[in-house]
Amino acid sequence: MPAHVLILGGTTEARRLAAVLAARPGVRVTTSLAGRVACPGAVAGEVRTGGFGGADGLADWVRAHQVDALVDATHPFAEAITANAARAVAATGVPAVVLRRPGWRPSPGDRWYDVPSLAGAAEALPALGRRVFLSTGRLGLAAFAHLTDLHFVVRSVDPPEPPMPPDTELVLARGPFTVAEETELLRTHRIDVLVTKDSGGEATAAKLTAARELGLPVVVVRRPPLPPGVAAVPDVAGVLERLGLSPA
Repeated sequence: MPAHVLILGGTTEARRLAAVLAARPGVRVTTSLAGRVACPGAVAGEVRTGGFGGADGLADWVRAHQVDALVDATHPFAEAITANAARAVAATGVPAVVLRRPGWRPSPGDRWYDVPSLAGAAEALPALGRRVFLSTGRLGLAAFAHLTDLHFVVRSVDPPEPPMPPDTELVLARGPFTVAEETELLRTHRIDVLVTKDSGGEATAAKLTAARELGLPVVVVRRPPLPPGVAAVPDVAGVLERLGLSPA
């Protein structure tokens, strides 16, 4: 049984896993947070904040702190962190698991436009509407900064930093959100089109239902692929199985 588990966190699933592992006798849990959110919420076990200094820095930390297993439970779009984690575990030989909640799937009545990147989303927008609800978070707004003829409603937990579109209205809020709340937001701001990353999960899925019921198009940014040879499990139970731990 692992004695020290390092969780690369920042997601709801990471917090759930930390709580489960921290409750087990003989298991030490450390969750690493990037520090991009001012108030990330309570996490069971030990918490460290900030980067490691790339793959080599992460490998050094794993060795220095005698980590027995690493769980990458970062956001599905945290591509650089996941790549660094894959290189670090290859260098250290520490067992590793990637925890990724399943992505969203369209339902009957959805008007989804799949794009490979934020730049692809920006390219698609002018043909879909002028008033945009941009729910991709506060990072990456530079991809839309050149769209001067569109009005953007941007929702994020913390205020974003420029560059961003010149006609931007900011909504500071933290999910989860209900369908009624999302419907009211879309109606109040007279939104024509929604842009979202395929983050998956229930915390922010209500906006998709609201868009479907209002007949709005949704531009969905696809997830980046995992590094070669890396596979993911969809839930905490899958991580426990990979670590050789019983569910209870």
